[in-house]
Amino acid sequence: MDRPKSPLLTAALLVGAVALLALLAWGVSSLRTPSAPESEAAPPAAEVLTVYSGRNEKLIGELIERFERETGIRVQVRYGETAQLAALLLEEGPRSPADVFIAQDAGALGALARSESLAPLPEPILARVPDERFRSPDGVWVGLSGRARVLAYNTQRVKPEELPRKVQALTDPSWKGRLGWAPGNASFQAFVTALRLLQGEEAAVAWLRGVQSNQPRKYKNNTAIIEALARGEIDVGLVNHYYVFAAAKDRPEALPVQNHYFEQGDPGALVNVAGAGILRTSRQPALAERFVQYLLGESAQRYFTERTFEYPVVADIDPHEKVGRTLAEIGAPKLDLSKLEDLQGTVRLLQREGVL
Repeated sequence: MDRPKSPLLTAALLVGAVALLALLAWGVSSLRTPSAPESEAAPPAAEVLTVYSGRNEKLIGELIERFERETGIRVQVRYGETAQLAALLLEEGPRSPADVFIAQDAGALGALARSESLAPLPEPILARVPDERFRSPDGVWVGLSGRARVLAYNTQRVKPEELPRKVQALTDPSWKGRLGWAPGNASFQAFVTALRLLQGEEAAVAWLRGVQSNQPRKYKNNTAIIEALARGEIDVGLVNHYYVFAAAKDRPEALPVQNHYFEQGDPGALVNVAGAGILRTSRQPALAERFVQYLLGESAQRYFTERTFEYPVVADIDPHEKVGRTLAEIGAPKLDLSKLEDLQGTVRLLQREGVL
């Protein structure tokens, strides 16, 4: 049978236990990183939004910087070709770090929409783009700015009354050796894709063969076509509308090149859009919505019209005065721009017909 402990022994054991606990607590705390005093606590990390942009940094980089300054939200941007970034997003799937995808054309957005990679946009964003042709029919992407296909011409070599009303007329022998085009350019390929959708594969093939028989000059891009027109190397060229104004801005002398618009509803009057969608897997959906809303705001829409001569897609902003024609006056053909995704089919067609 145990004997009872003396009061002195019990007190000594209690003091020793307390001392041991204090020593252990000191040892554990000494292994931790000391916390800063309240007055020196680190500020909260900045909110970060990840954007994949198929638009060139020269066209949209300044706007993104403005958004950062005005909101305090940091934006990480990955620039690249629209088609390549769309393919990357499909490959990454739910692992993608992207919150927002900005595309140079609606076809890439259509491909992502069909794979259900894009989230539905809230009504206030969709309402900013009243023309249904320039936003997703199922509400998952919106256009940010528009660009019209035109026939640019040398004003010293061609009279306005000579210019064709329909793009089909460029197959007429009277244009032999006078036309320039850029078959490798994405905007031209989008036009041919639209032609296939609007008039059928056979009609598109017939148009390509008819133009080919007129021995058009081939150029790398739209800018090269405008330069060739200014030199008098060709008389007319298929381009996007804003290249004429961009070229004129950088020249001290007058540019002898103007735009001619095809008649309303003609495939040659195609208006395509650069646009944006929010990834369904976004980790920052609220920030993503705020960013897209910003790009549809007055400041951003005026930037597109005044700096890049593109068409605004919102109702309360007019196009640049030099453009001289509204989207309503152009009368683009009725076409779901999401369906322009089959650029690979168009590339194969152009290769088969010897255009590429």
